[in-house]
Amino acid sequence: MSRHPKSATTGVDLRDKLIAAGLEPHLATILDEMPAKFTQVEPRKPFREEGAERDEVMFVRSGLLCKYKSDSSGRRQIVALRFPGEGILPRDGLADYGIQAILRSEVKIGRAEDFDPIVDAHPAMQRFFWKLIQRNEAIGYEWLVNCGRRDSTARVAHLLCETQMRMHAGQARMTNPFTQQQIADITGQTSVNVNRVFADLERQGLIKRRGRDIQIPDPAEFRRVASFQPGYLR
Repeated sequence: MSRHPKSATTGVDLRDKLIAAGLEPHLATILDEMPAKFTQVEPRKPFREEGAERDEVMFVRSGLLCKYKSDSSGRRQIVALRFPGEGILPRDGLADYGIQAILRSEVKIGRAEDFDPIVDAHPAMQRFFWKLIQRNEAIGYEWLVNCGRRDSTARVAHLLCETQMRMHAGQARMTNPFTQQQIADITGQTSVNVNRVFADLERQGLIKRRGRDIQIPDPAEFRRVASFQPGYLR
């Protein structure tokens, strides 16, 4: 994908991220130089609707995107997140999910007709993306368990632990990128219940909050409460 002008908003370097994730440098360069456009995506506004064709590849340069699905009443469930350096691959037919920004984001968008031939021509790249698909599948399974089996406190704590790792933050401190409603939409709760969970976490001394900044005095205990085992993120 074409290089971004230096004067642009600071974001990750796609080539460096691909190499760090295991892609060979010359293949990362090919993808980085693929024709693409840069799009600013504002939070909490429609970006890609459910039921639309998804003949494009996206890579998050900065910010945070989510995939979501809505039920027949219009209630939304966030079903996946994409952090800087992560992407959304093309798919055949209509997508059964929408895409929206959690934070103001910058996204590189390329055409499937440019992306697919590159992947088809390089078996090593096919294996690389297959591993990424498997990682996303593992995250999806963990989210299913989180919503289906863990209690309210563990659901929120688990999301925060995962977010720490995917944002490459330290275990003792993080910036919470989500609103309480967004956490509710991820963990299958109401925003009122999420507010109670945060109050309980503070009352138990598991977190300290100042605005969106969260301190975690005892990371090991916090992970225990969350039932968080990070192996699925590797």
